[in-house]
Amino acid sequence: MLDSLIRFVRNQYRTNEFIPLHAPVFNGRERELVLDTINSTFVSSVGTYVDRFERDMAAFTCSQRAVAVMNGTAALHIALKLADVLPGDLVVTQSLTFVATCNAIAYCSAEPLFVDVDRSTLGLSPAALDAWLAEYALIDDNGDCRTRVGHRRIRACLPMHTFGHPVELDSLITVCERWHLILIEDAAESLGSYYKGRHTGNFGRIGVLSFNGNKIMTTGGGGMLLTDEITGKRAKHLTTTAKIQHPYEFVHDEIGYNYRLPNLNAALGCAQLEQLPAFLESKRILAARYIEFFKGSEFQPIVEPEGCRSNYWLNGIICQDSKQRDELLQTTNNAGVMTRPIWALMTRLPIYTHALRGPLDNAEWLGARVVNLPSSVLPESIAS
Repeated sequence: MLDSLIRFVRNQYRTNEFIPLHAPVFNGRERELVLDTINSTFVSSVGTYVDRFERDMAAFTCSQRAVAVMNGTAALHIALKLADVLPGDLVVTQSLTFVATCNAIAYCSAEPLFVDVDRSTLGLSPAALDAWLAEYALIDDNGDCRTRVGHRRIRACLPMHTFGHPVELDSLITVCERWHLILIEDAAESLGSYYKGRHTGNFGRIGVLSFNGNKIMTTGGGGMLLTDEITGKRAKHLTTTAKIQHPYEFVHDEIGYNYRLPNLNAALGCAQLEQLPAFLESKRILAARYIEFFKGSEFQPIVEPEGCRSNYWLNGIICQDSKQRDELLQTTNNAGVMTRPIWALMTRLPIYTHALRGPLDNAEWLGARVVNLPSSVLPESIAS
């Protein structure tokens, strides 16, 4: 089976050379727009491409406002600041995630509170969250959600749309409203994914995108906040050093952050966004081929949840156990076909072992079994 998988992947990418997990594609107007930025000399924090990139991304995601920043982690940090996450607060999130999700919480001197995921979405489980809160939390006289022991404030809920598959948002929103939690979506991996016809990142107070080099489209580094007009205006102010506009004076009215996306990166993003629909279509073609290939096998392909349209940023499979997972990883990587396990659970990292948590049975189960397969845009989908 593994030899067949290696041949299958090589046939998709038409090469006997090394195949990465996910490589960017620069076959549109990237050179043209980046060179235009260089010629203009506005390559840093001032320039027309940042504004254009924000407008175009807001239009694509049907968001009221999009604010570009230097990377997805910075976007998460600002999102939590805008949600008034304070030192000592708890933020609910999943242990099965990339470390940036939790690091952004730590930047606010807050701490993650880990609840389990659902196997069907790989994302935070509304039922697990509701059960934990019912047992260990209460709503105080001020309307804040707090732990029964220690009375620590639980301020926000930060789920991630893992590999581009949306979490169960309807139920999660209901739980967050019942327990007075602010919902922030880590949509870093889900650009082009939809939950019941609506783009991810538009269900909570703020959604966050990433344009890292390994994402479905890239600005080299970069991130974006999706939100409403009022919150977006505040986000723009905070991420541009909280500077008050003035013809020549330097006036800053609060502690701000130099999180601006450079114009050079935004130009690359504008060119990539023009090709995003083609990238998304290629992803779905590849996902369908993987699903057909694994039909009837010992491996279970990870498919989009019911009622969702996933971007299939990374195609994943579920192995029968950790032994089979390790054999797959070793065989494919030795053959020059890059595969990767899912992240180590955050609760296993020394920096987060102290964090509060509920039962993590599904996260543990998936962590021992999930493997991601090469998922770059297919060669036949790349314009000449």
